[in-house]
Amino acid sequence: MADAPAGPGEVSVRAALTRALDEALGADERVVLLGEDIADPGGGVFGVTRGLSTKYGADRVRDTPISEQAIVGAAVGAALGGLRPVAEIMFMDFLGLCLDQLANHAAKLRYMSGGRTPVPMVLRTAVGGGLQVGAQHSQMLEGWLTHVPGLNVVVPSTASDARGLLHACVADDDPCVFIEQVPLLVRRGPLGDAPVALGVADIKRPGADVTVVTYGRQVHEAVAVAESLSPAGPDVEVLDLRTLSPLDTEAVLGSVGRTRRCVVLHEAVVTGGFGAELAALISEALFGRLLAPVLRVGAVSAPLPYAKGLESLALPGPSRLLAAIGRVTSWGG
Repeated sequence: MADAPAGPGEVSVRAALTRALDEALGADERVVLLGEDIADPGGGVFGVTRGLSTKYGADRVRDTPISEQAIVGAAVGAALGGLRPVAEIMFMDFLGLCLDQLANHAAKLRYMSGGRTPVPMVLRTAVGGGLQVGAQHSQMLEGWLTHVPGLNVVVPSTASDARGLLHACVADDDPCVFIEQVPLLVRRGPLGDAPVALGVADIKRPGADVTVVTYGRQVHEAVAVAESLSPAGPDVEVLDLRTLSPLDTEAVLGSVGRTRRCVVLHEAVVTGGFGAELAALISEALFGRLLAPVLRVGAVSAPLPYAKGLESLALPGPSRLLAAIGRVTSWGG
């Protein structure tokens, strides 16, 4: 996938991630990268690490065998040994192969040692939904991860956020899972220098009538829908969570408390998804103030089809988000 055409001062999300890794490797000798085919000439299946093994050497940018369990196990061990590893799992669907290392070791060792053995590692992983890569390469499984105490879970939506959040993950002493939606890698935007903290949401579009709480590439879909409704339709606020764990509860309740209506949008299937946690949180805290039930918009509960038309029907899209906004605002435009 080629990056989208550039505007003045703009870079792709892919380039922002590469820059963040380059900066981290250059600033701290403890930072090492490991994963399948991440060394040159390929630089990873999506090209995010291209050029880094040539610049920093194979000792710090390491190709690994095709074993997700070994990759994450090595990263946990390296973190315990004083390094700050950034491991790459090619597709999020493969987390099942290393979930024991991630959920039972990386997430728990600091707690089980009274804080004496932190695990400062980052696990980068990609999601291919929307690219016709089939049911085993397209799953957003963030709900698995947010259910595990001790893991930070990050889903950036812009180039600037991707760079800032990746730096925050590398600097954090707890394990972080950094989720990269592949269709978003080519999207371009300005690259700011301001740090981005974990656990801080961002209002990407202010509005007065309804809040769309979302993250990742669905942020751009929500903003596009909101702009299409202006000025005749409801005024939609778009809140980008950026990190799911830790969650910026104050920002979520503050935004929905003002608009008094909420739609939660995510790429993952609705059943058992992170949107259910958000809906429960909002309903419990704001029940007496809400003007409508909290609605969820996500993928249908089925393995994602390969066929382009069926995949489009399965994934959330503008029409379903528009319908949900219409329901909570009683707007029929």
